Amino acid sequence: MSLLRNVGTIGGLTLVSRIAGMVREMIFSRVLGANAVTDAWFQAFIIPNVFRRLFAEGAFSAAFVPMFSKRLHGSDDPEAGLEEARSFSADVLSVFLPVLIALVAVFEIAMPGVIWLLSEKQVDPQVFPLSVDFARIMFPYIILVSLVTLFTGMLNSVSRFAPGASFPIILNIVLIAALLTGEWFAGTMGASVAQIAYGIAWAVTGAGVMQLAWLYYWVRVEGFRPKLLWPRITPEVKRLSIIALPAAIGGGAYQINTLVQLYFLNQLSDGSVSYMNYADRLNQLPLGIIGIALSTAILPTLSKFVGSANKDGADRIQSDAIELAMLLTIPAAVALAICAEAFVTMMFAGGRFDLADAAVTGDVLAALVLGLPAYVLVKVLVPNFYARADTRTPVVAAFISLGVFIAFNYVFLDRYGVVGVAIASVVGAWINVGFLLIVLALRGHYTIPGVLLFRITRQALAAAAMGAALFYAQGLLTGWFAAGLLARLAALLVLVGAAAIVYFGIAFAVGAIDRQRIAALMKKAQ
Repeated sequence: MSLLRNVGTIGGLTLVSRIAGMVREMIFSRVLGANAVTDAWFQAFIIPNVFRRLFAEGAFSAAFVPMFSKRLHGSDDPEAGLEEARSFSADVLSVFLPVLIALVAVFEIAMPGVIWLLSEKQVDPQVFPLSVDFARIMFPYIILVSLVTLFTGMLNSVSRFAPGASFPIILNIVLIAALLTGEWFAGTMGASVAQIAYGIAWAVTGAGVMQLAWLYYWVRVEGFRPKLLWPRITPEVKRLSIIALPAAIGGGAYQINTLVQLYFLNQLSDGSVSYMNYADRLNQLPLGIIGIALSTAILPTLSKFVGSANKDGADRIQSDAIELAMLLTIPAAVALAICAEAFVTMMFAGGRFDLADAAVTGDVLAALVLGLPAYVLVKVLVPNFYARADTRTPVVAAFISLGVFIAFNYVFLDRYGVVGVAIASVVGAWINVGFLLIVLALRGHYTIPGVLLFRITRQALAAAAMGAALFYAQGLLTGWFAAGLLARLAALLVLVGAAAIVYFGIAFAVGAIDRQRIAALMKKAQ
């Protein structure tokens, strides 16, 4: 299957998930707003998600998928390969699950200390118990979603990407239902914001059970039979651990970054965690659709080319991924930066989230999206290292980025507040990209060709023209952003439509899009 088609499958379902997530956040902002309770909820939600991202997008998948694929496809006899893959996955599951259970048990006991460590300022005696309760309710989700990740890796190995790309939709649907139910209880029975938040916390764990059932069904459809065995450290499980450990440390650096960000946000006024969450939701929309889809789709192909010493093929796939990423990411970043407050107002303003909240969140978003191309490039470049079984270099890059992030937070926090945290994140992300590109070039693995740099420059010019058009258009639509639903929707469609027409029109005119390469990507790989 072609790169573009794989990206389309993953990206299309991720788009549905991100839209559902956006709807979830829109309802969340109106039902709960931005306050101490929502800060406590978001903080508690971040803690299990740190581990979810570590497993779902990092070390475990990067190590498990190639090893599982080798067993599944390494034999001339398909039945023998299937049986070997089944045995390997059962051995991994038998060790993986007890480790997860032990991890959850430790955190459930230590959760008050974890919450205390994440805040330097004096702990609010009213909010602290909420943070602990929310975190304890939601943390078991990590067991469920990690098993989902294991099953997703198995399915990706047979090029069935849809189930793994669609499971986040379930979480969003369940949380939307919980939010609407909570608002109904608030209107009819006077439920408080805290009571609604408790209900949503329980919904997270319930959604995890549904996600696991969904993926289990699909692995059964593909002929796999996951089963629990008595834990045993086989040579292959040991090898998986050895490969995954450096990547886990590297992935851990990214997640430490998230926790450090939470630490700095907790030093600011109430609502800061919520402002960053709402801004990051808009920032994550293109990041998830483009970055995660591309990184997932190119790893198997890169691994094949690297394994066969086909450097030209590996370089071509890497360049294609960068070109596609920048073609879509640069205009997204410009549009979100120019129209940050407008988009935030249209999406989130209403109910308990007022225009003042929207203005602060818009400032955070405008700063955060300056790093959007860097975030996506990291996702696209790291598979080039994983394909060579090099999990160490991304670790080094991640920790350098983390150090820069911490240093710049101390520089920007007092002066710029929550916006300063966003700026520090942007600087760290670009440092990460620069390091990865330099290492790839020095080792002779990959150097960005001049023709690609020239095309990216033309993409940036097209995006600049689009930004000017958006700046003018949003000025004409100012009164629509906080109006009724239909007026907001109309304004959003006008801005998005104008952006697409101007950007792609100019991009085609100035040669920012290689039509022949796009056509080639749509063909099946030979």
